[in-house]
Amino acid sequence: MPATARRPLAGRDGRERWMPRRERLVRYWDGQAASYDRKVASVERRLLADSRRWVCQRATGSTLEVAVGTGLNLPYYPDDVDLVGVDWSPRMVRVTRQRAVGLGREMTLLPADAAALPFVDGRFDTVVSTFALCCVPDERAALAEFVRVLRPGGSLLLADHVVASNVLLRAVQHLVDLVSVPTQGEHYTRRPLDVVRQLDLTVVASERLTHGAIERVHARRTS
Repeated sequence: MPATARRPLAGRDGRERWMPRRERLVRYWDGQAASYDRKVASVERRLLADSRRWVCQRATGSTLEVAVGTGLNLPYYPDDVDLVGVDWSPRMVRVTRQRAVGLGREMTLLPADAAALPFVDGRFDTVVSTFALCCVPDERAALAEFVRVLRPGGSLLLADHVVASNVLLRAVQHLVDLVSVPTQGEHYTRRPLDVVRQLDLTVVASERLTHGAIERVHARRTS
C-alpha cells in the first residue's frame, strides 16, 4: 500500500479517525518507545544480539545507522566510529539519546525517514540498518537511499528477520503478515538481500540463521 494511503485508526473516544499510513506507523512506534526494550529482551538475548555484533563491528569511519530505534546497537560499535543515527520516531530518538549518554557514546541523532535521508550523496563510509527494513513501507526506496548516501567503496551492513528457508516456518510467516502488516507495518516475508543484489553493490559476506529467518549482509558500493 502506498505510504500516502489512509487507513482507519480508533481514537480514544472510540470513533474511527483517518490518517496517512506513515503518520499512523510513526505514532505506533512512538507508543512502543518506552516499553520496547523490555518487550523484546528475551528475543534480543537469544536471537538478535549476535547479529547486531556481527554488523556493527564491521562499521568504519563516518557511520550512519538508519532506524536506530532505542539504540540497542550502540554497545557493539568500535570506539573510533563517528556515528550518526536517525529514526522516524522522535520518541525512539529520545530513548537512544539517553542510552548514548549512559554509554558515554558521542553521536548525532535526529528524526528522519529511511526513504528520504537528509544527507548529501556519498556522505558516509558505512550505512547500518538492523531489524528495521521489515518495517519501512518501501524497502527498495529505503535501500536506494542507503546507497545514495554511501561513498564509493563504502560498506552497507544489514541484519533483519526475513522470509525463512524452512517451508513450515515460511508458511507461518505468511500468516503472521496478514496481521502484522496492517497493524504494525511489519513484514516477515521480505528479503533485503534480493534488492541489494539489484543495486550498485557487491556482496562481501552474508549469513542466514534460525532456519533462514534471520539474515545478515555486508555489501560494498562499487561506484
